[in-house]
Amino acid sequence: MATGLVLEGGAMRGIYTAGVLDEFIREGITFPGVIGVSAGAVHGCSYVAGQRGRSIRYYLRYCGDKRFMSAHSLITTGNIVGEQFCYHDLPERLDPFDYQGFQRSGTDFYVVCTNVRTGKAEYILCKDMRKDIDYMRASASMPFVSRIVCAGGKKLLDGGVADSVPVQAFRRMGYEKNVIVLTRPAGYKKKLGSTTRRLARVMYRRYPAFERAIMNRHKEYNGTLEEIDRLEKAGEVFVIRPEEPLKLGRAETDREKIRAVYQIGVRDARRRMDGLRTFLG
Repeated sequence: MATGLVLEGGAMRGIYTAGVLDEFIREGITFPGVIGVSAGAVHGCSYVAGQRGRSIRYYLRYCGDKRFMSAHSLITTGNIVGEQFCYHDLPERLDPFDYQGFQRSGTDFYVVCTNVRTGKAEYILCKDMRKDIDYMRASASMPFVSRIVCAGGKKLLDGGVADSVPVQAFRRMGYEKNVIVLTRPAGYKKKLGSTTRRLARVMYRRYPAFERAIMNRHKEYNGTLEEIDRLEKAGEVFVIRPEEPLKLGRAETDREKIRAVYQIGVRDARRRMDGLRTFLG
């Protein structure tokens, strides 16, 4: 029975996931398959490459840089996350990504994107992060604050719109037993805000299937969490999530807050390590 690792997104909350994954690296915990959504994919690729500490290092160094994630980037480029800086300058030069380590890992790494034309999730197997970087960028391109990404002949945006926690998709791929890292505490329920409803109707009127996906996202997400609870009780998944809401803004620049949330992820992984090893057998 193959065991997979499923990583939820959550914008800056994803630094919690980075803390969990760095502890996995320290403990030598690996998986044959990893699937990440948005920020989960961003931090998941460094985990697969074995680069412990990379995510928190560049987050602390560049979180206040207007090229990283900022209103300035949104206004000047149409993307709240700077495309050139985050997906080329950072991994290729400023804090190099270990492309060879990623390929040597032997782990199948998937990113989740939402097809804007169909409103459905696309599960993309990434084998070369240089060639597949646009799929990563699409997975992390949040609606309303990102331009549509064209990759592989498709129009793509944030994977969390169609499948925020793709545990069922991974089970269908053959990963029947899964470890899941969430960035919301137990009991959280997503709601559809009136602003989101209005923006979706205006900004994505040319893509009705994607608009419907946004409108239904809260229902799909809450249903997925209910399914995860059922699977956890049945012993089919192992869940790591924060005990309380993670207090970070979408484009947080407070380094101490970022460091604190990262350390919560490290702490939670350490607390659950014995149970995780038992689950993994």
